[in-house]
Amino acid sequence: MLVSYTQSFGKYCIFLSQVFRAPDKWSVFGKSMIFEINKLGVNSIPLVIIISIFIGAVICIQMQLNIVSPLIPSYSTGMATREILLLEFSSSILSLILAGKVGSNIASEIGTMRVTEQIDALDIMGINSANFIVLPKIIGFVLFVPVLCILSMFMGLFGGYLIAQFTTMLSVEKYIYGIQTFFDEWYVWYGIIKTYFFAFIITSVAAYYGYYVKGGALEVGKASTNAVVSSSILILLADVILTKLLLQ
Repeated sequence: MLVSYTQSFGKYCIFLSQVFRAPDKWSVFGKSMIFEINKLGVNSIPLVIIISIFIGAVICIQMQLNIVSPLIPSYSTGMATREILLLEFSSSILSLILAGKVGSNIASEIGTMRVTEQIDALDIMGINSANFIVLPKIIGFVLFVPVLCILSMFMGLFGGYLIAQFTTMLSVEKYIYGIQTFFDEWYVWYGIIKTYFFAFIITSVAAYYGYYVKGGALEVGKASTNAVVSSSILILLADVILTKLLLQ
């Protein structure tokens, strides 16, 4: 098993060396990148908004229900909601969700191109198919993912605000005061920095699995599943390493 993982990692590194080369035509690359930003990034905005609002609301409810000690100030609910969203949800958990949406999309798209011999046709024409197909996806999603991260932070806090506004669990004033209390700007940057790494993992791993598909439609589905699973594991591993490096 160790030998298999080592071989896969070496193959992945060789694949990246083919991807990260100067495009043959920058104008074509620019158009492809804008298209991928719209497809992978902009189209993910509704999902990010919906999930973040509900998760922010749930976190706020759970914090309020569990903070029952008179020694804990009432504004702690807002502060705890903020810390959870900024430190973990809007970067790591959101990336795990996007691995399912974006990663499976990339793997299935490139895998379909492989089994229908479109990639072989590009290679025959002398085009670096890995660079032509994959690089715009990686660069486009990595550039746009901070927007999704910041949007998730804001909408998560807004979800908690809705609970304070439309329920009697806590007051809006206490919630907003808790959000502002002991705020550390670095936590926002910490979340954004992590999403850059996670976005690279999602796109590159998914593209790798799709690019080397062999077989037919069944293998494309398996590659898509393997891409999501592998991306999720690597995201969690990277989360541990980056947390140690950035917050120590």
